[in-house]
Order: sequence, then structure tokens, then C-alpha cells
Amino acid sequence: FCATASPVDLKFSGTYYIVGVYDDNPSLRENAYSRAYMFQRIRLMPVFAIAEGLTFTARMDAMEGIFDLTNARSARTPATSRNFDWERGWVTFKTGIGQFDVGYMSGGAWGTLWADNEGVRARVKYTGKFGPVLLIAIFEQNGEGDTATAPHYADADSSAYYLAPIYLFKGGSAGLLYGYINAANPRPAANYQVVKQILYPYMKATFGPVYVEAEVNYIFGENDYDYAHGAVDYEGWGAYLMAKTNMGPASIGAQIGWSNGEDTDADITVGPGKGADWNPALILFNDDLNTWSGGDLNTNGGSGANSNINDGYFIINVFADYKVTPKMSMGAAFTYAKADEAQIAGQDKEYGYELDVTATYKLYDNLSYMVGAGYLWSGDWFKKGVAGASVENDYILMNKLTLTF
Repeated sequence: FCATASPVDLKFSGTYYIVGVYDDNPSLRENAYSRAYMFQRIRLMPVFAIAEGLTFTARMDAMEGIFDLTNARSARTPATSRNFDWERGWVTFKTGIGQFDVGYMSGGAWGTLWADNEGVRARVKYTGKFGPVLLIAIFEQNGEGDTATAPHYADADSSAYYLAPIYLFKGGSAGLLYGYINAANPRPAANYQVVKQILYPYMKATFGPVYVEAEVNYIFGENDYDYAHGAVDYEGWGAYLMAKTNMGPASIGAQIGWSNGEDTDADITVGPGKGADWNPALILFNDDLNTWSGGDLNTNGGSGANSNINDGYFIINVFADYKVTPKMSMGAAFTYAKADEAQIAGQDKEYGYELDVTATYKLYDNLSYMVGAGYLWSGDWFKKGVAGASVENDYILMNKLTLTF
């Protein structure tokens, strides 16, 4: 028996998780329904090392969605409804002037986890190192209108251009992301394009036993209408700060997140939002609940806090973790959240208070099991300004098994 020898070195990594949830009162109404469900995801990430400095990386997700044998493709959106989704594939090659990554790769994440929506982006990315400074330049194509179904449009694309220097120092880093986004893809159905710019500075640093990270998001630009209406200015602000310290087996910390909401003038004044990656609480603003439960907290016929970006938010989260044994850790967090602006006349701004507790045990080095509970004292924001309306509290129980390899 003989075969051709391959020059390709293949390495695999991946994750698998399964989550069970019981939500006692998601509607926040008196004598309302509860719901219990499970969801999972398999993720594989192969890396093909083809030559020195040349690799091809892919990522595939499979069987992502809620448990439902009567409907095996029971996920909530088209992007996650496929049983097997080859979602990323990009080539990486190193040159004398730096590294290039070309293809479908990770995007939407910068600096800290706050306000990030990490996902798939079609990109050409350059990374160069100049002493202690990393320089990143990115071209990103988010929508293609030139080759769409006839009639073809010369200016109906959505493109973005990013430039980011990052300074690396002992114990941390600091960087500034500048972005220019030209989204003309609303055309021709809508007669405008979005021309937006962003400035996102961030910092991460360790000072003795204290770790600190911070980020500011500033968004500005306009919705440029082709005729009649003119232009509508766009401006938004957001900020985040987190600090924590270790004291032997224990760590304590606090974080604050803010994103401005829409006011009453004619311009668009909306901040960056919370993002899907930053989840300080188990109930309030938790992206998993919003994705897999069929909708987040909901009362009096209105949408939940997680989906109401125009109101913005102000969140304070205090947390503590304790390593009971080398394999077992426990955590607790207390969260207060309110809207920055209220869009409905007479609507209160308070989302509420939440207390969460979790315990995690490492069954193996690569396998962990977590149980958690959260209780939400619901705020009057969920009354949606309805006279005489009332809201009830909610609690959640969950457990999660996570495998990494």
C-alpha cells in the first residue's frame, strides 16, 4: 500500500456546549407563563499549515439551536438555522512588511468585550509590527449591490475602512480605532446612504494587584438622502470602565457601561449599544436569552430591554469570584440598569436590579459544568408608559456543560 505524502499540517480546535434554562416569568406579568428549554452548539476550527508563514483557517458551526427533534432546524434566524454552517475561511501569509489575512474572518470586536458584536466579516486585513506598535489596516465589504439582480446599481454597496494603531507596553496595551463606513446598500428601495465615522480608544493595564480596562465609543456622520430630505446628522456616545483585583483565591471588581439614547430632536443620537459579547447579567441584557428564548423580557405588548437600543442604557455591575478548590469556583454579581432616554411618553427609565450566583466545576481539564441562578427585581421601564400597568419579578435557573478541545 502506498499514498502520496501531503505537505499540509492540519490542526483542529473547537468547542461544544449545551445549556438548560428555566425562566419563571419572562413576560413580567402576574400569573403569566414560564418556559424551559435547552440549546447547544458544536464549533470546529481547522488550521491548514501549508508552508512556513502560510496557513488557511476555517470555522464551521453545526447543530446550533434549541433542542427540538420535531423540527431539527429550529433555530430562530436563517444564519443559525442550518445544521452545518461553514461560516469562515481565510488565508494568512506573512511577508517582509507584515501579515495579510484575506477572506471571511472574525470582525466586529475591538478593545474590550463591551459593545462588541463579534461575527463573520469579508475582509482584507494587514497587520504590521513596528517596535512596540501594532498597526492594523482593514478593508471590509458588508454588502454588494453592483452585482445584484438586475437592474445593477453602481453605488449600492456597504463598505468599511479601518485603521488602528495599538501600543504594547509591560502589563497592558492601548489603541485607537478609526473607521469610515459608507453604507449605500439601502438604495434603491430607500433613497439614502449612511456615511458614518467612528473613533474607539481603549486601554488595558495591570497596576500591581489591580487590573483596569476602559473604552470610549464615538460615532458621527449622517444619513445622506438623495433628494428632497437632505441630510440627517448622526452622533452617538458610549463608555465603559472595569476594574478588578485579586486577593488570594478571591477576586472582586466592578464595571460600568453607558450608551446614549435617542433624544427628541430631528437628528439621530444613538450610542453603540451593549453588543452581543458583553453579558454582565444572566437575565438583563443577556444575548443568549434574546437569541434562543424567542425574545427577551416583554410586557404590555412592547419589546424587551435587550432589543430597545434607541433608549440606550446605564449599567452598574459589581461582581466577586472565589476559587473554592483548584477545580471549583463560585461567583456572584449584582446589577443595576436604567435607560438613558425613554421613547414613550410617561415611561420610566429603570430596567431594574438583578442578583446572580454561579458555581463552576472542572470535571476534566477540558470539560466544565456550570450552574447558575438569577433574580430580577423588574423596573417600571417595562410598563411602557401604560397607565395602571404593573410588572412582576422574574427568576432564572440554568446549567451549562462546556467542552473545549
